[in-house]
Amino acid sequence: MSTLFNDKRAPILFAGMFLMLVAVGVLQSWSVTFTLLNMCLISAIMALGVNIQWGYAGLFNVGVMGFAALGGLAAILVSMPPQPAGYAAGGLGILGGLAIGAGTVFASVWTYRRYKRYSYVALVAVVGYLLMRAVIDPAVAAIEAVDPSVSGWLGGLGLPIVLAWPVGALFAAAAAWVIGKVALGLRSDYLAIATLGISEIIIFFLKNEDWLTRGVKNVNGLPRPVPYEVDLQESSAFQGWAQTLGMPVDDASGLFVKVLYTLLFVAVLAFILYLSEKALNSPWGRMMRAIRDNETAAAAMGKNVTWQHLRVFVLGSAVIGLAGAMLVTLDGQFTPTTYNPLRYTFLIWVMVIIGGSGNNWGAVLGGFFIWFFWIQAEPIGLWLIDSLTSGMDPASAVRAHLLEGAAHMRLMTVGIVLLITLRFAPKGLIPEK
Repeated sequence: MSTLFNDKRAPILFAGMFLMLVAVGVLQSWSVTFTLLNMCLISAIMALGVNIQWGYAGLFNVGVMGFAALGGLAAILVSMPPQPAGYAAGGLGILGGLAIGAGTVFASVWTYRRYKRYSYVALVAVVGYLLMRAVIDPAVAAIEAVDPSVSGWLGGLGLPIVLAWPVGALFAAAAAWVIGKVALGLRSDYLAIATLGISEIIIFFLKNEDWLTRGVKNVNGLPRPVPYEVDLQESSAFQGWAQTLGMPVDDASGLFVKVLYTLLFVAVLAFILYLSEKALNSPWGRMMRAIRDNETAAAAMGKNVTWQHLRVFVLGSAVIGLAGAMLVTLDGQFTPTTYNPLRYTFLIWVMVIIGGSGNNWGAVLGGFFIWFFWIQAEPIGLWLIDSLTSGMDPASAVRAHLLEGAAHMRLMTVGIVLLITLRFAPKGLIPEK
């Protein structure tokens, strides 16, 4: 029996996950099921990105939230309409400041290659930075002063939001390349500290640069890749279809939109998973695992370890950025204050560890499994405590306290799941072969 389970472990576990989602639909509602499923799909894509870095190459990236936030930034810059008043107030100053900043970077690189003196590079960087701030600061103040409660920023390009998904991957990949060139030479624990610190800097920037992201005022009303519920409800064809199903039009429209999101996200996940499996089982994938297991031996065989680490770090970060853009698309808003290490780093790492690092199917299962319990811990805990205390006096202060505490069971539930999994499946639910 044990041998049969090990041989069919992945299909059995995915079937169990499917049955748990079906149980939510039967016991709660199908709308809740598809809401949960959509977040599970996005979480699985993020877990795949971390697995590419850690499972393939052993890179300890604790800056997941920064790359996810860059994906969200791409969503608003690509899809939101431009703000003509903002461009008129300070658009040229922003472009001029950015041009000076880019010129400073190129001048610093040229100075280093020409003179090999860090003091000269520092002088060029400081002068360029001061010039950039002198040009860009007045422009920023002018833009943010334009009706700040409604506008006060430059807006985006007004393009379909689906185009923001690959752009989010490019934003995250570009940031990963810069970070990797600086930090990948560090020891693994120092790399973790560096990536965490840089991701916090990214979040701080997004919170405070109102001209670019509206900061803590948030960006709401992002366009959708699927129809709006109101438009469906006004459609006579959809009303007839809802009556055929015996559902109220309001419920049917909400469920239909969520199913469309599910189909989009499943297509993206299947594409990323296919590419990840092809890469893992290719000669490149075998080389990456060899580097992960013994860098010294791989270097002795002529492999450029630093370059390969940079490549896999950029690839994994691009997948995380893609998922970040998808998440903002699903939410319909960009809220920089919601990005925190617990949700966008710790939880994603738990998904990879429990699913099975080094195994793409394990990362996907971990994304589904952990997000399911992260969301369902509260209703399950409430039901459990209500059942256990049903014999107590309804006015009991102890019972009221326990029922109130059910809303805070998420962290405890995830911790228990993690401990049990590490005890009985230390290599994850679907370990690396």
